[in-house]
Amino acid sequence: MAVFFCCAEVCWSEATNITVRVISRDAKFIGNSMGGVKITLKDAQTGELLAEGKTQGGTGDTKRIMKQDLARGFALSTEDAAKYTVTLDLDEPRQIEATAFGPLAKQNSANRVSATQWVVPGKHLTGGDGWLLQMPGFVVEVLTPPKDFKLEGGPGMVELKVNVTMMCGCTIESGGIWDADRYEVKALIKRNGRAAGSTTLAYTGAISQFTGTLNVEKPGTYEVVIYAHDPNNGNTGLDKVTFVVSK
Repeated sequence: MAVFFCCAEVCWSEATNITVRVISRDAKFIGNSMGGVKITLKDAQTGELLAEGKTQGGTGDTKRIMKQDLARGFALSTEDAAKYTVTLDLDEPRQIEATAFGPLAKQNSANRVSATQWVVPGKHLTGGDGWLLQMPGFVVEVLTPPKDFKLEGGPGMVELKVNVTMMCGCTIESGGIWDADRYEVKALIKRNGRAAGSTTLAYTGAISQFTGTLNVEKPGTYEVVIYAHDPNNGNTGLDKVTFVVSK
């Protein structure tokens, strides 16, 4: 145990280890495959920045996380599961705020979560899963239509296609652990800034991909917000695209 002293009035500090992990809601840990998650540790009372970095490692053991019955004190993480570990020299108890932002490789879908807790010098926060934060959302990426798409020659049909994964990058398929049949994927349409209906996207049979068609009846500027939603737990993510239909 490292103990540090300072002159004048005697004070002390102790090395205190903190491990932060971020788990995707209803899925696995967010790590290298998704660019990791940015972790910031601050003093919750003063705002002082204590440390920052990002989670590194894998998504963890699928069976352990998704299929095993949980008992009190059971750790979801294995040694390879993504984490951020830092040693702070604390000279007094601190109320620390941990903030997670990510996944960093998919910032259009990134969310931010935070929590606070007291940390006492020398009392490590590393046991079990360490400081575990849950990241809500889906990674939703519009594939079709592409950015800056323009439908010329008047109204017609526009194909909508998205790729949807969990925040850890885990893929979705019919009958899988992350079952495409349980998720709602839908497009909300605006024309020239006004609501213009909605349409449902269906699973294509290709992993993580959903598609639908939009019957465009009038020229104008269209904004399409496509969301994925799990009605069992409220988990939601979205992406959007804008396109123009000429006269």
